[in-house]
Amino acid sequence: MHSPRAVRALCCFWGLVLSGCVRSLPAPEEARASEAAIAAWEEQRSLAEGRLVALAERGSPAVRLRALRALARIQDPSTVGVLLKAVGDGSASVREEAAFALGVMALSWEPLQEEEKARMTRALLAAEAVEKDEGARRALLEALGRLATPDAVARLGARLSHETGELAGRAALALGVAMRQGATMANVPFARAGELLRVSQPESSRYGGAYLLANAKRAEALPGLRRCLGDEAPDVRALCVKGMGEVGGPEDAAVVGARLADEVPRVAAEAARALAKLASRCVGDCTALDALAGMAPRAEHVARGDSAAGHAWLALAQQGLPEVGRRVLVSLRRALQEALPAAVSDVARDDVLNLDCRLAAAMDRQRGVLDEVLRCGGERIPEGWRLALGLQEVARSSVSKGAVGAVRYLTHPDARVKLAALAVVSAHPVREAAEPVRALLSGADAVVAASAASTAGVLRDMRALPGVRALAERVPEEPDLAEPVASGWVALAGKDAEELLRSWLAHPHANVRRVAAASLSSLTGKPVRAPHRALPEDARRSEAAAPGTTLTFRTRKGDFTVALDAGAPLTSGNLVALARQGYFRGLTFHRVVPDFVAQGGDPRGDGEGGPGYSIRCEITRRAYRRGVLGMALSGKDTGGSQFFFTHAPQPHLDGRYTAFGEVTRGMEVVDRLLEGDTLIDVGVSP
Repeated sequence: MHSPRAVRALCCFWGLVLSGCVRSLPAPEEARASEAAIAAWEEQRSLAEGRLVALAERGSPAVRLRALRALARIQDPSTVGVLLKAVGDGSASVREEAAFALGVMALSWEPLQEEEKARMTRALLAAEAVEKDEGARRALLEALGRLATPDAVARLGARLSHETGELAGRAALALGVAMRQGATMANVPFARAGELLRVSQPESSRYGGAYLLANAKRAEALPGLRRCLGDEAPDVRALCVKGMGEVGGPEDAAVVGARLADEVPRVAAEAARALAKLASRCVGDCTALDALAGMAPRAEHVARGDSAAGHAWLALAQQGLPEVGRRVLVSLRRALQEALPAAVSDVARDDVLNLDCRLAAAMDRQRGVLDEVLRCGGERIPEGWRLALGLQEVARSSVSKGAVGAVRYLTHPDARVKLAALAVVSAHPVREAAEPVRALLSGADAVVAASAASTAGVLRDMRALPGVRALAERVPEEPDLAEPVASGWVALAGKDAEELLRSWLAHPHANVRRVAAASLSSLTGKPVRAPHRALPEDARRSEAAAPGTTLTFRTRKGDFTVALDAGAPLTSGNLVALARQGYFRGLTFHRVVPDFVAQGGDPRGDGEGGPGYSIRCEITRRAYRRGVLGMALSGKDTGGSQFFFTHAPQPHLDGRYTAFGEVTRGMEVVDRLLEGDTLIDVGVSP
């Protein structure tokens, strides 16, 4: 932890050293002083008037590595040149770190301009063509995938076609990430990706091939996907099942349905989700629906305390079924009700009732009307949670007839319900909503008010303009309001919104500047780039977590332990400080997406809450494998108290969300978590 005075002293000292006005310290002391200065500049988001770039270019290898990591985290496009130069460095470790940093820049929350992407692509292609070091080459392939330009995709396709083993698998994985970035896949060798799925290939290569095919959403992927549905590795077969939901046909429903009985819950969850997608394309008899109806006997597993078995049910409910599948939802709900008397504990009973309400909400989505959730859950499931859940699903409905009925919930005392009702009238605008939405603009709940501003813009309610303006003027003091308020402000004020938005470009919070630049680009039709700004010296600082610190999460379903990452000491330290305050006691895992993440830490319980401040991102080299702890974000440097745990590898999150720990004991407890599960407490050790 460095005080503002210490930061100034370090900056002044290194200004003299780098200018040659004083002799350097002995090498070990010089490295320590340099790394301390870099850490301070990084947290302040400062380039230190060129001194940080100078250390990235001329420091010792260890200092250059640390400086390159800081530049990746700061993400100022003006520093791309030094990163491009570093991919040709004489040190393999420096080249690898520079490639990683360029990949992080490619995923910047404020999109790069096309000429910047083209420049980065040329340099990365040149470096990859001659790179011999395995780690550096892997980082270069990852960076090309994150850039996702046509030339980058072409090189990755060539590597997939002509390389073997680990390198071909890495190329396939990078292509899968590029696909998620919106890259064109017209000339990708999908047949070659399918060959990586042969049992003779190492698991890492099979995973890369499966990741590409699952995310391709192209018919050419089908042969390979069918080949790996029974792969011995759960992560591989889960991806293949997932891909079948995108491109499979009626003839695939039976084999996908067989995976509902998979011994690994996340694979079964992907099967339920895939079958729901196949059912949406059914004409006439539907094998996919028949397979889903066969889940009914497994309700007894949930009642007997096997919470992880509920992931397949949750995945189905979240995906939803067309109206023709209503009979399946009815039969599954009946099975849950019949299993309820056999529930072995209050926890099991709550799981059964929560899943029943989830399926009820899926039924309400089918008809676009809040109905079934009004009667689900008995007296154990809180009304606010049920209503919010049902309204969220009505908002997703293709049927709009329930929008007028949702208006009444705009005055509900529960903020979660208000937000969900706002989502409904945003998705299905009705004039009856204008006045109650307008009233929310001046409410005490800033999150609800900001959402109302966005909804007022959708409704084109010009009478709401003064209230939206007032909220826009609050953004400099309440940065979390920026995105939804900007949406409403631009929609209602038009060109008159420009002056205030331009003032946001000078705001110290990176996300406010990002929102302003995106809004101005949309408003003016010309690209606007948010300028880089260092944080003021009095900006909130985080205390670092001590090396070796662990957290133990206590839930009603058991405990699990997380080892925190020394590479993200400030992010880790923030969670440690909150845990020691008892901040997490009684909070829920408000978001659980099977085979993806379990997310918690929100005091509001609706995904919009935090501790009242934000922390800076600390992107690390830790990959999002199964069981990794990540920081939930809504933009650059917007971390707070919300965290998530991955159920399975998530390569598209690497280099974008701070990964700062990993489950070391009790991963089976994470697998048992369902929406609404409560944290008893989070303990810190030592």
